[in-house]
Amino acid sequence: MPKSTEYEAKVPDAEGHIFYDTEEDAVWHDLVARQLPEVMRHMAKPYTDGLARLNLPRDRVPQCTEVSKVLMAATGWRVEPVPALIPFGRFFSMLADRTFPAASFIRKRKHFDYIEEPDIFHEVFGHTPLLTDPRFAAFSQAIGKAGARAAKEDYSWLIRLYWFSIEFGLTTEDGVTKGLGSGLASSISELKWAVKGEGGKVPERRPFDVLDMLRTPYRIDILQPVYFVIDDLDSLFAAAERDLLADVREARARGLHAPKYPEKAAS
Repeated sequence: MPKSTEYEAKVPDAEGHIFYDTEEDAVWHDLVARQLPEVMRHMAKPYTDGLARLNLPRDRVPQCTEVSKVLMAATGWRVEPVPALIPFGRFFSMLADRTFPAASFIRKRKHFDYIEEPDIFHEVFGHTPLLTDPRFAAFSQAIGKAGARAAKEDYSWLIRLYWFSIEFGLTTEDGVTKGLGSGLASSISELKWAVKGEGGKVPERRPFDVLDMLRTPYRIDILQPVYFVIDDLDSLFAAAERDLLADVREARARGLHAPKYPEKAAS
C-alpha cells in the first residue's frame, strides 16, 4: 500500500450515508459493467454465489449500510468506511471484530484501469462477496484475531497469508483454474493473467501451504508472479484453527524466499 494518496476519505452522515456525485456513480457503473462478465467467467463459485447474495446496485456506488445489512444476516459481519490507509494493527483488530474496513472513496476516471490503494470498488465488489460465506468469514476473523495478538514485527509476515488467499488466492473447479481472491475479482488485468496467463507466459502456481505463503514476498504494484492454488477449500478453512502465530515464528526462523519480482525502482 502506498504511504500517501491523493484521495480523501468520504465521511458518512449521521445515518451512515455517504454522498457520491454523478461522475463517481458513473465510474462505479462502468467498472461493474466491464468486470462482471469476466468474474462470471473466471471467478470461483464461492465468489459468484456471494455476489448474487449481495445483489449490488450497478448504477451507483453502494452504501456500506446496505451491504452490512446483507452481511449481518449471513455471517454477522459489517462494513465500516475508513481512509484508504490504515495501520495493520487496526486492520487486524477490525477483522477480529467481524468488521471489514472499506476505503470510502472511489477511484477517479484517470485511474480507471489501476489504482494502487484500495477504493470502494475493490473493497465492496472485490471483498464482500466472500464475507457472505460463513467459512471465509471465519477464516478472515481468525487472521484478525491472530493479528490482534501479534507483535508489530510479525504483521508483515501474517498479512502474507491473507494476501495469497483472500486477496489473490486461486482454486480449481472441474479442472479449471478459477479466481478466488478480491484482488482478482476487482482487477480485469490481474484476473486474466492469474487464470490464463498472457503472451504464452503463465504465472507460477503453487499448492496451498501456510508456511510457504508466510515466507513468500510480494509487491502490490505489479501483476503477481506467484499465486497459490487452494484446490481443497477445506484446507484453507482448517487453517483458521491453526496457531497462526506459531506458524509465523517458524516462517521467520526459516526466512523469506527469494523474490520472484524485480526490485522497485527508486522514485
